[in-house]
Amino acid sequence: MKPRLQSTDKVVLTVAPTGGLHGKEANSALPEQPEDIIDAFADCYEAGATIAHIHVRDKEGRTSCDPVIYGEVIAGIKERCPDMITQVGNGIGIRREGEGRWTGFTQAERMALLDIDPAPDMLTVNAGTFHFQHKDAEFLFDNSKAWNREFITGCRERGIVNELEVYDISHVLNMVQLRDEGILTDPMHFSFVLGINGGVAAEPKYLLTMLEAIPENSNWQIVSVGRSQLPLTTMAVAMGGNMRTGFEDTVFYAKGELAQSNRQLVERAGRIINELGREVADIDYARAMLHHKPNDPTGRGVSG
Repeated sequence: MKPRLQSTDKVVLTVAPTGGLHGKEANSALPEQPEDIIDAFADCYEAGATIAHIHVRDKEGRTSCDPVIYGEVIAGIKERCPDMITQVGNGIGIRREGEGRWTGFTQAERMALLDIDPAPDMLTVNAGTFHFQHKDAEFLFDNSKAWNREFITGCRERGIVNELEVYDISHVLNMVQLRDEGILTDPMHFSFVLGINGGVAAEPKYLLTMLEAIPENSNWQIVSVGRSQLPLTTMAVAMGGNMRTGFEDTVFYAKGELAQSNRQLVERAGRIINELGREVADIDYARAMLHHKPNDPTGRGVSG
């Protein structure tokens, strides 16, 4: 797919306010408990965000896979902003077990996300296996094609749409293969994850390489962390892509300046989109792009 520097398509804006790695030690404004996460989504929805990317924490603030907590957050979003698109991250994250000790989540715990009640509109797919490293934590993040076939099939049976998180160009090819097998259908929705230790580096040349590898009718955005987050997501908008922001990706507003809230980051994203000659998408536009039913708060897809 080629960059589209003159694109006038609306930009679907995703907010990821919590994430599955750092917590309040990184920024005290990061929401951890369900009511705080719901408040953050409602605030960001009012500011223009249309997709709610969800991770949850337990009472101690540790990353959690508990479907009950996910259900509480999704129900709260549907109550506060009924047509916002809910999206759960399938990787879940990593959990601090003590000083210098971290654990990932099992494939069984990740597969159980299929049965969250109420169901999310979207579940992400981690598109390939690689060694994931965060500070002193390193583990094999196992995302075989066999496991993803089972997970994606479970999503399709439940009417849940997938976003495809690709950490390397080989992951793009994995997803194209599953599309060719009929496991996935067009249009495909990609997130290029750049800058995770173990995946591709956060550099423009890799963005261009990955963009050229995806099918021509795909939708895409950048997920990047820290200092690279703002430059790369701005590049994505300039090149015809969508945009994501939030404390999962960066807890800073500027160098040395912590962000005050997720809404502050969403409002800046909206200004960038407008300055680049594009417009923030409304919910109907976002649902049509992602093959959700327009104005359907259950978000069930129409593409089969």
